[in-house]
Amino acid sequence: MKILAVNSSARPSGQSKTKLMLDHLVEGMRDADAEVEVVDLVRKRINKCIGCFTCWTKTPGRCLHDDDMTRELLPKFLESDLAVFATPLYHFTVNAELKTFIERTLPAIEPFFREKDGRTTHPLRGPHPGIVMLSVAGFPEHSVFDQLSSWVNFLYGREGGLVAEIYRPLAEVLPAPFVRDMANEILDATRQAGREIVLSLKVSPETIQRITQDIVEDSRAFLRVGDLMWKTCIEHGITPKEFEEKGMMPRPDSLEGFMDLTKIAFNSGAASNTRAIIQHIFTGKVKGECHFTIADGRIVSSNGRADSPDLTITAPFELWMDIMAGKADGQQMFLEQKYAAQGDLNLLLRMNRLFGG
Repeated sequence: MKILAVNSSARPSGQSKTKLMLDHLVEGMRDADAEVEVVDLVRKRINKCIGCFTCWTKTPGRCLHDDDMTRELLPKFLESDLAVFATPLYHFTVNAELKTFIERTLPAIEPFFREKDGRTTHPLRGPHPGIVMLSVAGFPEHSVFDQLSSWVNFLYGREGGLVAEIYRPLAEVLPAPFVRDMANEILDATRQAGREIVLSLKVSPETIQRITQDIVEDSRAFLRVGDLMWKTCIEHGITPKEFEEKGMMPRPDSLEGFMDLTKIAFNSGAASNTRAIIQHIFTGKVKGECHFTIADGRIVSSNGRADSPDLTITAPFELWMDIMAGKADGQQMFLEQKYAAQGDLNLLLRMNRLFGG
């Protein structure tokens, strides 16, 4: 099987969740002995369709634009058995790069009007590849793909032209250390989907369920931390890419935000043999009390005081946020009595490892 995989994400590797998912899908396709070529549209020169219909009249089947689409991509597209369209979800549908690519496949159809099943269409000029649609979104609900799915089914769903749809919500969290095991399960399922598409021209419901399963227990907590990240970027005048490159962290401005971020930063691997209750008592502008129960590599947050905490930390809220962000040295602040800690001080010394995610 010959497959053309079209990656329309403008983000580079390491940032693009579209490419991350596509790479694993392609790996599965190649495991099943398919010949797959991946094309990054950001590296190609594709002019916009100008609606002149030259490809329908003067030069049937060939666009007047002499660019990468005419010379290279459209011939490869039409020679393929399958084409994978991989796009981030922009305004609840495909992004501009992929839309331009699709519009420039106009030479593949003829201008004549045909009616079938009460619907007017244009006939294909020749063989057309089956389509696999892959998309990722930052929102947690699968319903954010409804408009894209409706559109792609309307465009390619007739007579088996749409082979598979693969959609991954809350994709921004995939590279995060605190969901590593779940992310590996999702990416392995995406690889399996690639194999199934080549072998049977469909993806099983079980594999789709594995791809779309919840990646975090509390998606709303993750979104609240996302809001903190955006606030931090705005405050410092930086982009999310620069935020990541600088190794920054979102800065909580409330007890709830601190609890959310602490759960997300929790390093389950480093805590696999730890059973402890850590109590926080905050003073200053943000006053409040909360505690975290660690057991079996998991963490549970609770408001208020614990009955028998193993470690109690009493600190001004802003100071503890500075320590979390690396702006203040926790050990030095403790020696200077800027905050107090009672109980298992070895647990205090392990905080960087326990919450290094």
